[in-house]
Amino acid sequence: MYTIGEVSRMFTIPVSTLRYYDKEGLFPGMRRDSGIRKFGEQEIDALRVIECLKKSGLEIKDIKRFMEWCVEGSSTYPARLELFRRQKQCVEEELSRLQQVMAMLRFKCWYYEQAIQDGNEERLRTLTPEEMPEDIRKAYEQSHPTLGE
Repeated sequence: MYTIGEVSRMFTIPVSTLRYYDKEGLFPGMRRDSGIRKFGEQEIDALRVIECLKKSGLEIKDIKRFMEWCVEGSSTYPARLELFRRQKQCVEEELSRLQQVMAMLRFKCWYYEQAIQDGNEERLRTLTPEEMPEDIRKAYEQSHPTLGE
C-alpha cells in the first residue's frame, strides 16, 4: 500500500490532482485507514490507465465513464474497446502531425547550417529537392506536402 505522497512522487502528479481524481470517483475501491487514502496495486494500475487516457486527450468526465464501465463488468467490454480504439486513432493522428513538424525542424536546421557555412542563403534558394542530401530531401518533402493532401 502507498500513501498519496508516495504515489504523487512515483507519478510526478500533484497530491491535489490525486485528491481530485478520488473525489471524481476514479478510484472506486480505494481503502482508507483512519481517513488516510491507501493506494493499492488496483489504484496504481488505474492511475496508469487514467494518465494514459488523459495524455491521449480524453477529458476527466470521459475517463470517469470508463472507470464506471470497469465497475459494471464484462458487458461494457465493447464500449471500452471502442474508447481505446478512438483514442488510439487520435494519438496516431497527433503522431503524424508531430512527425511533419519534426521533419520541418530537421530541414530548417540543415538549411541554416548550410546558410551559415555559405554566409548567405543564395545557393539554398535555388536548390531543388533532388539536389538535397537524401535524408534532408525526405524531411523537406514530408514537411512540405502538396496542397490538397
